[in-house]
Amino acid sequence: MDLRLPRVRGLLRGPRRILSAAAAVVVLAGAGTWTAVAGDDPPPVHRADRVVEVGDGVRLDTSYFTAGSEGRRPAVLLAHGFGGSKADARDQAERLAQDGYAVLTWSARGFGRSTGKIGLNAPDGEVADVSRLIDWLAGRPEVRLDGKGDPRVGMAGGSYGGAVALLAAGHDDRVDAIAPAITYWNLADALFPNGVFKKLWAGIFVNMGGGCEKFEPALCRMYQRVAEKGAPDAEAVKLLQERSPQAVGDRIDVPTLLAQGQTDSLFPLGQADAAAKAIRANGAPVDVDWVSGGHDGGDMEADRVQARTAAWFDRHLKGDESAGTGPAFRVSRTVGTGSGDGEPRLEGVSADAYPGLGGEPRAIELRGREQTFENPAGAAPPAVSALPGIGGSGGLSQLSSLGVGISLDFPGQYAAFESAPLREDLQITGSPTATVRVQSTAEDAVLFAKVYDVGPGGAQQVLPSQLVTPLRVADAKAGKDVTVTLPAVDHEVERGHKLRLVLASTDLGYASPAAPATYTVSLEGGLSVPTALGDTGATAGLPAWVWWAPLAGAAVAAALLLTARRRTSAPPPDPALADVPLQITDLTKRYAKSADRYAVRDLSFRVEKGQVLGLLGPNGAGKTTTLRMLMGLIAPDGGDIRVFGHAIAPGAPVLSRVGAFVEGAGFLPHLSGRENLELYWRATGRPAEDAHLDEALEIAGLGDALARAVRTYSQGMRQRLAIAQAMLGLPDLLILDEPTNGLDPPQIREMREVMIRYAAAGRTVIVSSHLLSEVEQSCTHLVVMDHGRLVQAGPVGEIVGSGDTLLVGTHARVDAPLVEKVAALPGVASAAVTEGGLLVRLDPTGTARDLIPELVRLDVPVESVGPHRRLEDAFLTLIGDSA
Repeated sequence: MDLRLPRVRGLLRGPRRILSAAAAVVVLAGAGTWTAVAGDDPPPVHRADRVVEVGDGVRLDTSYFTAGSEGRRPAVLLAHGFGGSKADARDQAERLAQDGYAVLTWSARGFGRSTGKIGLNAPDGEVADVSRLIDWLAGRPEVRLDGKGDPRVGMAGGSYGGAVALLAAGHDDRVDAIAPAITYWNLADALFPNGVFKKLWAGIFVNMGGGCEKFEPALCRMYQRVAEKGAPDAEAVKLLQERSPQAVGDRIDVPTLLAQGQTDSLFPLGQADAAAKAIRANGAPVDVDWVSGGHDGGDMEADRVQARTAAWFDRHLKGDESAGTGPAFRVSRTVGTGSGDGEPRLEGVSADAYPGLGGEPRAIELRGREQTFENPAGAAPPAVSALPGIGGSGGLSQLSSLGVGISLDFPGQYAAFESAPLREDLQITGSPTATVRVQSTAEDAVLFAKVYDVGPGGAQQVLPSQLVTPLRVADAKAGKDVTVTLPAVDHEVERGHKLRLVLASTDLGYASPAAPATYTVSLEGGLSVPTALGDTGATAGLPAWVWWAPLAGAAVAAALLLTARRRTSAPPPDPALADVPLQITDLTKRYAKSADRYAVRDLSFRVEKGQVLGLLGPNGAGKTTTLRMLMGLIAPDGGDIRVFGHAIAPGAPVLSRVGAFVEGAGFLPHLSGRENLELYWRATGRPAEDAHLDEALEIAGLGDALARAVRTYSQGMRQRLAIAQAMLGLPDLLILDEPTNGLDPPQIREMREVMIRYAAAGRTVIVSSHLLSEVEQSCTHLVVMDHGRLVQAGPVGEIVGSGDTLLVGTHARVDAPLVEKVAALPGVASAAVTEGGLLVRLDPTGTARDLIPELVRLDVPVESVGPHRRLEDAFLTLIGDSA
């Protein structure tokens, strides 16, 4: 059966490829090796690593994933986010390969091991690279073709990678379906919204890229110019617009799944809205999914979004009409924090059509007189809304969904207009709007508009998703009416609460005019609030029969309630384990959408006080999944995790005794190291005296550097600052995931000393690292995993044990001729000079008992003879070919 989809768009607009399918793509010989990386039950996944030369001396580091041998299949290109590499997409690539796709990942120009300058998805740079990769896929015997040089191919990616997916669909008509996530439609609008410079995010962008010199010269000059002026110019706007999907928006007409983050001050929901409208206008199917997280933190719902992406490709690449791609519009909502465990609980609400950002508006009357306020000299101190760079799995922005307010407006620097208490609950879904009149003593006024949810009595005010709308009002001296479109949010305002419209003169994340000015603002109307899913939205995934079979629905609801009670009721603490930092018993976690594939299976081990435990295993062994379960980020499918006797669950109180460093930490580059740590600790809401800041800093060993701005730090200093952040509160159990990534040898040695010093006081450290020599020097105990299971656990010396290599200690250096004589002895496979003596490897016939007399006979100055085996040798012996 022919499952090919019609190629109508290719016939309508003709060939528009950046490069033809015959374009030269050089694959450097010897760069690719096939490696089995999956489990036993599904077909094994094979990965081939290759370096692809794409012209102008630029080389891309790629990985190609396939599974099984059944004929040709569609291909998927997976792109990574800004500052990342191809490794970020490996897990998703393996899952898609097992689902029947040929998957190609790559590190974009300037990232990972790829060369070239960062072009922010330039048409003749990163976008052209995608076309060259599609050319390569067209020549693979595993890939289904729709025509000569035209593979069936989809693209997915997040943030930077999502944008290149959109751009590729507009530039190359061989792209058949896309699933971009938390990305931009217009990069100029994202970084210069309404003509205001988003300075903190722009600075983070440059730092994540490795500094201005890593970018194309035109981009570097643009950033320096805008950062110096504090405002974008027309040339800067044009430069970013040319590299934005909007530039080719009229040519993107492929099935598109847009997943956008609600807690995202970098690429807010409005970016996805603009993309959805443009692509749908071209006649293509578009679904929109508002996920809970975003660039400011929160739950990215990665498993759910990736499963929906796979279904999207099943429908639009494989032609599987039975694939459930989900609703046209879905939004995730926080519905509390569970049964005392602190974990935000999400539910999905959906609609059969995407309502846009202004659906079903409701008028809310606001009260307030004309108000005058100041833009202070130097725009300082600034108001605080979002805190770019401080995100993580929880994220400060997500706190607003739980009713926690962390915003700050300074008296005399804002105007406020307030509604009466609401008489009923109000669900906002979209962008509220309001019209105000603005007058300024300067030519231009820069304002930051936001709507607060204010509790009874004004005791608590929450800024939904911590989002603001900046606006530059030109020629404001004579006064001007301005319609303000506020940030798109999905937020419920409870009955009895008020809505407060605030217009402030400053915001921490943006550049405000340095010159002082006085602004006067008055209302020209009320607040229009969109309520598209206020009453009509259906909970996503709820079976239809619940509505027409109330008895059956009640029975199911009762069963679910009983199950939920069993699931959320935490077992009591175990007094016998009160002094044991960690005990894991029969821990199990299945892969998503699988009943018999395991990321972790029947894992058991115990960690005692004062230990530095190394968690080892090849890629895919289950180490990161184990750490995520240990930190309460994901729930196990079976087994038990006890920290000081308490069962672990998301948000469990005992987690306050656990500190973690996982995948780095984001810092505000303009603040000092100490200020960053103080700001982080305040955000946790715990008392300042509990931080033990000085003790943590002493262990981290940063010295006088704490007073300097973080932007001046080396990579090693940033890593130690991140470790100090994890050590705040001096947690009894410290978890470090690859803490030495990106460090040079002296910095690695310093990090080793930090871990040893921390455990010396009776605390416990768990470190996951791929540097076996460092683990051998810094860890007291090891846990070795492979394919989700425990291979061996115990003291380092016990696991390294004895082997076929002996260390012969000598009181004088052995010269080369004597070494050759030792190597020629019966039973000796090799001999080499090492620090303090000789390293002698025996063959199967050799023994230490036979060797010693021969060494004496040769006048080798022997002082000692003992077994010697490196951890690397032991590791490879334990896991065999998995490494």
